[in-house]
Amino acid sequence: MRIVAGFAGSLGLAVPKSGTRPTSDRVREAMFSSLEAMDALHGIHVLDLYAGSGALALEAVSRGAASAVLVEQSAQAASVCRANAAALMKAAAKAGGDMRPAIDVRQSTVGSYLAHPGTRSVGLVFIDPPYDVDEQELSRVLAALELWLAHDAVVVVERSARSPEPVWPATLEPFRSKRYGETAVWFAQPAAPSQPA
Repeated sequence: MRIVAGFAGSLGLAVPKSGTRPTSDRVREAMFSSLEAMDALHGIHVLDLYAGSGALALEAVSRGAASAVLVEQSAQAASVCRANAAALMKAAAKAGGDMRPAIDVRQSTVGSYLAHPGTRSVGLVFIDPPYDVDEQELSRVLAALELWLAHDAVVVVERSARSPEPVWPATLEPFRSKRYGETAVWFAQPAAPSQPA
C-alpha cells in the first residue's frame, strides 16, 4: 500500500490488520485521474468516512488538497490512520515549498461525526464503507452530507461491484460510475437548487 502520486508519491502506508478493505493502487490511480481532470483536488477540504488506513484522504492531500479529516470507528484503524498521517506530514516538510496540509483523525462512528456539521465546507468526500454497512445506512450517510458540502463538491462512493447503486438523496446527483474488477465507484455532486415555478 502506497501513495501513488504527488509530493508523497511512493510513500508506503500501513494497513490495519483486519476489518478494512483497502482500495487497490490501480483503483485509486483511476479515481484520482478522474478527480484531477475535474480540478477537484487543489486547495480543497477532504472528508474521508470509514477511513480504514486513510489512503484515500492522504492521496488527496499528497496531490494538493489543503486539509483532510479521517473518520474511523475502529481504534486500531484510527491508530494506523494517525501513523500514516504523521508519515505524510514528514514528507510534506521534506518537500518544502508552501505545503502545510492539516490532517485530523477522528475515532468516531460516521453517523455521530456527521451529526455535528463544522463551519468549513467540504469539497471532496470519500465513502468506502465496510461490507457490513447496508444500503439503508449508506443512504442515511449520503443524506446527512447536505449540510457539509460546498456547492461544487464531489462525493465518491466505493462499493463491491456486486452491490447495487447507492440510493441517492434528492440533494445529490450522480454523474459518473466506473467498475474496476470487483470494485464499483460512483461520483456525485450537490443537486442544483430547484427553480421556483
